[in-house]
Amino acid sequence: MIFKPRNGIFCALNLREAYNNESRKAIASSAKKTMDYVGGLLLAGTLVLCIGWFAISNKCNKNLPPGPYPLPLIGNLHNILGGQPHQSLDKLAQKYGPIISLRLGQKTTVVISSSTVAKEVLQKQDLAFSSRTIPDAIYALNHYQFSVVWLPVANRWRSLRKILNSYIFSGSRLDANQHLRSGKIQDLIAYCRGFSETGEAVNIGQAAFETSINLLSNTIFSKDVVDPYANSGKEFKDVVSNIMEDAGKPNLADYFPVFKTIDPQGIRGRVGKHFGKLLQQIEGLIDERLEARRKSATTGSTDVLLNTSEEDAQAIDRNHIERLCLDLFTAGTDTTSNTLEWAMVEVMRKPYIMKKAKAELAEVIGQGKAIEEADVARLPYLQCIVKETLRIHPPVPFLIRKVDQDVEACGYFVPKDSQVLVHVWSIGRDPAIWEDPLTFNPERFWSSKMDVRGQDFELIPFGAGRRICPGLPLATRTLSVMLGSLLNSFDWKAEGDIAPEDLDVEEKFGITLARSHPLRAVPIPL
Repeated sequence: MIFKPRNGIFCALNLREAYNNESRKAIASSAKKTMDYVGGLLLAGTLVLCIGWFAISNKCNKNLPPGPYPLPLIGNLHNILGGQPHQSLDKLAQKYGPIISLRLGQKTTVVISSSTVAKEVLQKQDLAFSSRTIPDAIYALNHYQFSVVWLPVANRWRSLRKILNSYIFSGSRLDANQHLRSGKIQDLIAYCRGFSETGEAVNIGQAAFETSINLLSNTIFSKDVVDPYANSGKEFKDVVSNIMEDAGKPNLADYFPVFKTIDPQGIRGRVGKHFGKLLQQIEGLIDERLEARRKSATTGSTDVLLNTSEEDAQAIDRNHIERLCLDLFTAGTDTTSNTLEWAMVEVMRKPYIMKKAKAELAEVIGQGKAIEEADVARLPYLQCIVKETLRIHPPVPFLIRKVDQDVEACGYFVPKDSQVLVHVWSIGRDPAIWEDPLTFNPERFWSSKMDVRGQDFELIPFGAGRRICPGLPLATRTLSVMLGSLLNSFDWKAEGDIAPEDLDVEEKFGITLARSHPLRAVPIPL
């Protein structure tokens, strides 16, 4: 009697153990089947990708431009990964020729590193190569649907480009706003003068950025958006720089579409946050402008855009105005400030160039006097310095294009949906075009009629064809005046008494090419 319950317990325990053993076996069996199934799917997916890759390779190998042999799945990603993809592609071009093909993940990419081939693509076949590959980062906040930079060449794009060319960057509009730009450049000189009095160093890139963004904001909104004395421009510059850096990073979602839904590196998410910060400020500026319009008549560029929107919402609406301003504040500020910073670096590295530029300024303008845009035509050596800066340090390393159908270029087959990169950085350093190409030498342009306006394909820092940068007229006006004003108002030396020849020219890769280390220079009173 005493042992019956215990025996019952033992029986129950034995039954439970037997049941648990069976459960474990069933679970293990189920897990094995699941793993086998998942493994089978992965194997099948890998096989499909490999078969697709080999099929594409076999289909195109005969006619594609030459290039390094792609590996299964990753293609040629291993050839460009690293901190300086533009330099890696330049080395590949030296080995395989002026037009090469790469397989970056699942994307065929054609890289053009020759002015002759660039002319074929950007002039003779401009329409076929007029679309742009959209980086996954630009899908943040659906910006690609509104941005004039990324829209395909169609009615909406034409409408926005016409508005830019007619109402913001036209010669008459720029002439009318010239006094505003002159005032902002005098603000820059006054800002530097404060540092010269204390012997402190100016962050040249930061000061140039704040000037550039206030130039734009005055052109568009008739007001400053940053105060250099309150350091309010630093956050703005950091946001813009982060957008350019993140959007230019190699991104798995660009090479393997399956990753687009998960944003594996978080790039789209970060860019979306940066876009949101800028759009919030732009929305506030537009609201201010609308309130000012209710109180009195206003005639700024924003007013023209708002009038157009009220008359024809199909041409442009508020959303498009906000995104247009976002494009201008990102593409129109970082590029200008980076170029000015590079120009100052190169001039400071070669004291004889600075001396020659200052002598020209003193003779034509008068030492220490203000420079106006109309004066630039009488300053040929200053223009040579700007051209040489744009040659060796173009604002963007690549012009990004895409073909929407199969095309032929220079006897090679370029398949539909291929990404096409016109390697502006490499063309500017091509020894077949430029003597001693890695040396900063403004004199090479002294007797040359070559210009940056998209007609001379040896020098296309702003692009060419229908996709040429719409802000080119403003950039060419302001760069020379800003650089000339800094040189004519002060002598300059690097912070910490660094020898001129020791100033580095290390680049930080992104959609734009910035200097890795900000240039800090002390303005010395004349």
